[in-house]
Formats: sequence, structure tokens, C-alpha cells
Amino acid sequence: MLANIPMIFILVGLAAYIVLAGADFGTGFWTLVFYRKGGDRAKFADSLHNTMGPVWEANHVWLIFILVVCWTAYPVAFASITSTLSVPLLIAAVGIISRGAAYALRSQFAAAPKERLIDDRVFALSSVLTPFALGAAIGGIASGRVPVGNAAGNLVTSWLNPTSVLIGVLSITTCSYLSAVYLAADAWRRADTDMIHVLRKMSLRAGVAAGTLAMFGLLVLHADARPIWNGLTNGFGACLLCLSIASGLVALILVWRNKFGLARVSAALAVATIVAGWAVTQQPCLLPGLTVAQAAAGQSTLIAIIVSMAFGAVVLVPSLALLFGLSLKGRFDASPSEDIPTPKIANQPQGHSSKLASFTVGNLLAGTAGTVFGSGWIQTLGVLCLCLFAALAFALAAIPVDSLEKKATTQKVP
Repeated sequence: MLANIPMIFILVGLAAYIVLAGADFGTGFWTLVFYRKGGDRAKFADSLHNTMGPVWEANHVWLIFILVVCWTAYPVAFASITSTLSVPLLIAAVGIISRGAAYALRSQFAAAPKERLIDDRVFALSSVLTPFALGAAIGGIASGRVPVGNAAGNLVTSWLNPTSVLIGVLSITTCSYLSAVYLAADAWRRADTDMIHVLRKMSLRAGVAAGTLAMFGLLVLHADARPIWNGLTNGFGACLLCLSIASGLVALILVWRNKFGLARVSAALAVATIVAGWAVTQQPCLLPGLTVAQAAAGQSTLIAIIVSMAFGAVVLVPSLALLFGLSLKGRFDASPSEDIPTPKIANQPQGHSSKLASFTVGNLLAGTAGTVFGSGWIQTLGVLCLCLFAALAFALAAIPVDSLEKKATTQKVP
């Protein structure tokens, strides 16, 4: 049980990285598509860069999180993966660095159209190259082409194979789809009619392309990665696959009806459930012949990781919730519009919030004590308390402070 907890952290981080940072990569793809659109291209590029700005660095926190947990909790598996898949991981690293440099330098070329065009090309190409390389690496793991050992697998065929190419291309289309939906929701909030019209068509086309490719991909998995196929067509894996398909279809319907806020949630759910489906098909093996329990580090190391992740969530989760909340409300817009109505949020009772905060702290204390000092079922209960603490901390962070203050003011006796 304890050996599986860090793997859950990795899968949560992977889903968050795809859903959040993947949308950033998708904006680069659309920049490439809009290359010959003249004024529309310039307007679109400015719009996406302004949208990405507030959350640019925060989205890459998840990649660092995944790497740190993986090499600490499963060192043998991490060494095997990074050595065999060193080529695609190097390509992804170069892509991330090039993309970051292009984004940072873009403002320096405001008065130099030629240099700015080159900068946009670098940004776009690296935004396409990176998700493909990362998807190809995942395909190598999923298809069982990464054996245990230092560079024990083939450095070329481990990531250039049917499954890897499929997942690499699917990563690009998925990132593009998520990006288009998110940007459409942002344009709707800004009441930008022209961009809404363009982004709506982009969302529908990318969604259909991603769904079609995913359905075709099942045939590729049937021929090239039979264990994954069997897992996705039986039991809990089949349920997650159906949920992913349903979420994707609902997202398309919502986009068609201009319900971009709900479409953003449904599209993210479609991606997150397919990540969960892959995890189900892989269990209990992490690599061929190596289970998660066998790959796990010592008990003291696992406990240290779990406790540190719980304490880190105290800072990270509320900070990210505040950042994304402000971004979604348009607080970082260059020229926020005063006449755009904002959705009303029901006020939460002050007493209920205080009880929830007390219960959250209680779970933190009980989880820490049970995980560090307990054993057997007590230690398992401690881990569950820490997970519940992280979820409750996110719930507390999601409660608008201004609504709580307003509620507290109305409750004062005159």
C-alpha cells in the first residue's frame, strides 16, 4: 500500500501537467497554424501570450514534481527510463528551453517584426516538438520497450515505434484541443467576438481530430501493445475509457453551444481519465518484470516523501488556487473591462468554513502522526488522512475570501 502512494502522486502530477502545461504547448501549435494569417496571426499571438503569462511558470511545477517523486521513490525505474529514453527526453528538454527562451525574448522584438516572426517560429516549433517527444517516451513505457537496467533498451526503437508515434501525435492534437477550448473560454470572458468565432471553430476541429485519432489509436494498441489494449477494453480500464470518450463528446457539445467554461472542465476530465486508464492497465508492473512494490525505495524514504508532499501541499495548493482564480477572473488582463458581468458565487457560512479548517488541520496532525509513528493499518489510515488533508486544503483555498468577509460583516450585530 505505502509503495503505491508516490505513484498516485506521479499520476496526479502527470494529469495536471497535460491538462495545464499541455494547453500552453497547444498555443504554440496554433501560432504555427496562424503563421500566414497576417493581422489575425498577430492578434492571435498577442492574445495567447497574454493569456499564458500569469500561469507560465506555475504549469511547469508539475514536471519538476513528477521527476523529483519518481527518482526518489522509484530510483531503479527512474534510471532505467531516463537512460533508455535519453534521446526523446533530451529533445523534450531542448524544446522546453527553446520555447521558454522564445517566450521570454518576445517582448524584446516588439519593434522588430522580422526578429519577432523568427521568435514566433521557434516558439511554435518547440511547442510541437516537446509534446511529441514526451508522448513518444510515454509510448515506450506503455508498450513495454523500456527494460530494467542502465540503457538496457534500444535507444531508437524504444521511442520510434507505432505506439510511441501514435501517443506523440495524439499529445500534439490533445494539447491543441485543450488550448483552443481554454483560449475560447478566455475570449468569452473578455467578450472578444472575433476571437470567439475563430477559437470556436479551432476547438471543434481539434476535438474531432483528437477523438478520431484516439479511436484509430485503439487499433494500433491492439496490434503493437496488446496488454494496454486488453486493459482498456476490460474491467475498470474499460469504464475509464468510456468516461473519457463521454467527457470528450460532452466537451464538443458544450463548445458547439458556446458553453466554454464547462467545456474546459469536460475536456480536462477526458484527458485525466485516460491517464488513469493507462495506470490501471499498467498495474502492478511499472516496467517489464518490475512491479511498483519492487521498484519502490525503502519505507523511511517513502514516508519522508509522503509527509513532505503533504506539507508542500499546504503552500502549493492554495497558491495555485489563488493564481488560477485571479487569472480566470481576468485580474491580470492588460485592460480589464468593467462592464463584463462576472458569475455570482454563493456565500459560504463563516461557521462552516471554520469547522472545515479545523477538520483540515486535524487530518494533517493525525495523518502525520499515523504515517511517521504508526504501522500496519494505522499507517495506512495516516496516509488516507494526509490525502484527505490535501483535498480539504484545496477546498478551503477555493472559497473566495471576499465572500467570507462579506458574510462575516453581515453577521455582525449592529
